Amino acid sequence: MAAAGALPPRATDCVTKVALTISCDNLLDMDAFSKSDPMCVLQMNTSGPHWYEIGRTEKIQNCLNPRFSKSLVLDYYFEVVQKLRFAVYDIDTESCSVEEADFLGQMECTLGQIVSSSKLTKPLVRRDRTPAGSGTITICAEEQTDNRVVAFEAAARKLDKKDFFGKSDPFLEFYKQTETGWQLAHRTEVVKNNLNPIWKPFRISMQSLCGGDVEKLIKQTCQEQQHKTVTCWQSRLL
Repeated sequence: MAAAGALPPRATDCVTKVALTISCDNLLDMDAFSKSDPMCVLQMNTSGPHWYEIGRTEKIQNCLNPRFSKSLVLDYYFEVVQKLRFAVYDIDTESCSVEEADFLGQMECTLGQIVSSSKLTKPLVRRDRTPAGSGTITICAEEQTDNRVVAFEAAARKLDKKDFFGKSDPFLEFYKQTETGWQLAHRTEVVKNNLNPIWKPFRISMQSLCGGDVEKLIKQTCQEQQHKTVTCWQSRLL
């Protein structure tokens, strides 16, 4: 289904699906007693001053250098200029309302610019176009050519205790090997106060995980909610 405000597809259009992976560095710290809780909202401009939201990442708690695990998939029309805006907010409510959030900066570009470079890094700016501190945003684009998914069930036993006043709050991260390094493909939920966690079953697309190549190395980490690495290992699907 096309997103609200997006250009309707035409039979003569050359179109492909593209997944965008987003990360930020050196975000503004808007919280007094902790770090910002960032979330990125993607908007598209089709005409005039009107921007429409077409997707958003998850919120990451207490992090100024977030690597968002949720990729945003768009239809890329080769003959159409698709203007995009990536706006980053510090989310402090359960509803994730941007109206109640602190604005951390934004970046505007076209989808064609991202696709042509595969990886695009630009500074974040405030709404008045002044720099948003030293914050930057990086967008990686990958064409979606493989519809297969991998189903996982994961558990751990006897994890190291990383918290002073309780047990660890662990989660898993899965990374794809790319030409420029490891790219986050999936992050599980956090299991609170548990050294023997059992995570909910989850699925990861093979495109995101290994580019469809089952022989490619995959990196997995088990981390604590305060971003302390508990353990790290590499493997292949086959």
